[in-house]
Amino acid sequence: MAKGYWVSVYPVISDPEMLTAYGQLARPAVQAGGGRVLSRDGRVVAHEAGITHRVVLIEFDNFEQAVAAYESEAYQKALVALPDGFERDFRIIEGID
Repeated sequence: MAKGYWVSVYPVISDPEMLTAYGQLARPAVQAGGGRVLSRDGRVVAHEAGITHRVVLIEFDNFEQAVAAYESEAYQKALVALPDGFERDFRIIEGID
């Protein structure tokens, strides 16, 4: 079965403290849902469009698990901690077997 992934790109972080508050709630919700952080705030070498925004990559055992973790009550509570005007490109994608 193909793995599932959360891919988050943060083009604008206007209030880093609020992002920290979100992270404190999101981290245990992601772990409870079976997620494993593969990359967060690592080094980036950008090509083509040259975008070097913060990227977070989280792996789940399968796509359904990734969707269920996002829809979980615990993660939905974490989303409330995101500040107003917060901008994030978030996707749940299916890996290749």
